[in-house]
Amino acid sequence: MWRSASLRLAALYTLAFTAAVAVLGLVTLLTTRAALSQQFDARILSESAALAQEFRVEGVLGVADAVQERDRTPGALDYGLEGPGGRPIAGRLAGRRAVAGWSTLRMAGAGGEREKVRLHAAALVGGYRLLVGGDDEDIDAVDDLLARRFALATVGVVLIGLAGGYGLARGMGRRIAALTDAAEAIIDGDLSRRVPATRSGDDLDRLAATFNRMLDRIATLMESLRQVSSDIAHELRTPLTRLRGRLEASLGRPAGAERTSAEESGALEGALADLDAILATFAALLRIAQIEGGARRSGFQAIDLAAISRTVVEAFAPSAEDAGQRLELERPASVVIEGDRELVTQMLVNLVENGLRHAGPRACVRVGCCVQRGRPVISVSDDGPGVPASERERLFDRFHRLEASRSTPGSGLGLAMVAAIAKLHGAEVSLHDAAPGLDVRVTFPAGAGTL
Repeated sequence: MWRSASLRLAALYTLAFTAAVAVLGLVTLLTTRAALSQQFDARILSESAALAQEFRVEGVLGVADAVQERDRTPGALDYGLEGPGGRPIAGRLAGRRAVAGWSTLRMAGAGGEREKVRLHAAALVGGYRLLVGGDDEDIDAVDDLLARRFALATVGVVLIGLAGGYGLARGMGRRIAALTDAAEAIIDGDLSRRVPATRSGDDLDRLAATFNRMLDRIATLMESLRQVSSDIAHELRTPLTRLRGRLEASLGRPAGAERTSAEESGALEGALADLDAILATFAALLRIAQIEGGARRSGFQAIDLAAISRTVVEAFAPSAEDAGQRLELERPASVVIEGDRELVTQMLVNLVENGLRHAGPRACVRVGCCVQRGRPVISVSDDGPGVPASERERLFDRFHRLEASRSTPGSGLGLAMVAAIAKLHGAEVSLHDAAPGLDVRVTFPAGAGTL
């Protein structure tokens, strides 16, 4: 805990607050001393002005009597009246060698100790001089009191800061320890471990929530990786087994047995077809990896989604008609976006092939292109049996098929490539019930296209 960053931060703030208190105390002390000194000087000047006025009215004797009377008053100032040539007449300060105006003298007090006297000397008519002053020990006492109070305040700030830092370090230390323990458990292989949250909504809670979402994503990816590995093995086992069987059949004929050219051609054609299926599977995997890497984004240019839709429909319409199906192009609006023409064409081809393959005989597949709520949309819908709602989330997973037996052609990578291309373009792929059939929509970001 003593190496805790929170404790060091609290100590730093405590040091800063201590410095602030010290500066505040110094400013307060200087300001208070200046104010008291001004009041003290004003009192001396007021007394000096009053005695000078009395000198003008009563003369020397009147001022001498006033000085003697004030000297007998407890807590009063010190006074002095001097005649021509500095001759002392009355008062404790008479005969002191003081310059005209303000000065400070050191003189013996009533108890014999030396005291500092603030003194003002004023010249009177006829060579007389009036001295008024006093000891500013009250100002020093106030200074000492303020200094002691601010010293206590500084000690209090230090103690409170250290106690608060200690408590903060303990609380933060426990929460960081929980985060560390969760990370260690995950390193040891427990991907189900999550960071506990206090629901306080502070920075650590938000970090814990982000950390847990990251772990959920990692767990999903790991599960997906395991599933993909299993699907790859299952997907490649069938064509490899068939290829092995054909080769064994070709090599296992007894010596001297006659082989027809048709048999040999059939075996070779079957082997080549299986090899083509395997190569196509690996090519699709590599293409998806390339698309997900974002390398094709640098080649984006203005493309017309309507033109691409028209080209794909014209290319697949004859084969769909031969299979007893219909492929129609709904009246498309010209929508121009920034993208990769080849990839967007491949995405639409995969969607159309998927619709024609699974919609069934005499089905109708429609391709549309429009702008909805300011966002370009490509849609492919059919009137086939559709997809159960429970299967729609996994429809874009690699190697996932609705047909568990995997007897129909295909590798289960077509829709995974659609999802990768859409993500590269910042688009969203959504599945909707066409009642009957399935409606697949690819919605591009707002502002990506113009009519």
